[in-house]
Amino acid sequence: MEEQSKIHRLLRMITMIQSRPGEWNAPRLAEALGVDIRTIYRDIKDLERAGLPCRHDREQNGYRAGEGVFLQPVHFSAQEALALAVLCDEVAGRGGIPYLAPACKAIEKLRSVLPIEVRGEIDAVMASVRVKTAAGADPREARDVYEKVAEAVRLRRPLVCSYESLSGASEFVFHPYALFFGVRAWYAIGMHMGHGEMRTLKLNRFASLSMGEGEFQTPAGFSVDGYLGKAWRMVRGEQEYEVELWFDPEFGPTVAETLWHETQEIEHHQDGSITYRCTVLGLDEIVWWVLSMGPHCVVRSPVELADRVKGLSEATASLYTGRRAD
Repeated sequence: MEEQSKIHRLLRMITMIQSRPGEWNAPRLAEALGVDIRTIYRDIKDLERAGLPCRHDREQNGYRAGEGVFLQPVHFSAQEALALAVLCDEVAGRGGIPYLAPACKAIEKLRSVLPIEVRGEIDAVMASVRVKTAAGADPREARDVYEKVAEAVRLRRPLVCSYESLSGASEFVFHPYALFFGVRAWYAIGMHMGHGEMRTLKLNRFASLSMGEGEFQTPAGFSVDGYLGKAWRMVRGEQEYEVELWFDPEFGPTVAETLWHETQEIEHHQDGSITYRCTVLGLDEIVWWVLSMGPHCVVRSPVELADRVKGLSEATASLYTGRRAD
């Protein structure tokens, strides 16, 4: 086991050095690999004996891989490599989408086999690129849940669950068909055996879960997109609705710039206002989106959506009745 750990460390080390020539010195390598500096020096000598020499660049105070080829270059264009670097470093590495840390190791491996000129272009652009995703749940809360659900999906094994929903705690057996990240959080889609129907469950609401016995079969033709259908985001309802909204000239142009739903159609008016139309499966999610637009949006149809927006708006306003601003 110790020898396997050393081999793994040596492979990581040569990959790191090849991916960022001159940037990794002994202290940085020791910190990244969780060993002391003396171990790094011994590893450098072991790599040299194995025909993979790493020389120290005094100007940059870091190691560079020798002339021997460790991996054949991959024929990525600068644009392709940059796109991968942004996804891995900015989205996965900064926690924009939790639990994708292995992608950061993958991009280091890719960097190590890219031509030097491509690596240079990537590093120059990446210094000025930042990706800001929507705020989400604390990723530390459900990391173990994500790993267990991912394993159950892979093995098609049922999960014995304890789950905290808005209606209270419950225990049931769950057959996870897929993992799905929706804007702010990870969800599991599968068969809820307690209700006898498919459900979308938020990972950070699992109080506990363990692998059950046996194996389940994913329904033929199942896909996440097929299951969600025309849901506004991730919660599908029982009925489809033809939605028509009016946005005033202040919000109309901004709303029109974004593809909010795959079925949307936008009609522009001369005064800058717009009419927004789409077909959604259920109203539970779109009602909150409409409310977020405040007085800049009016529901023209369906009446069920207009009534829900009206009721929630009145309930919100009642919280402030009789209060004075300080």
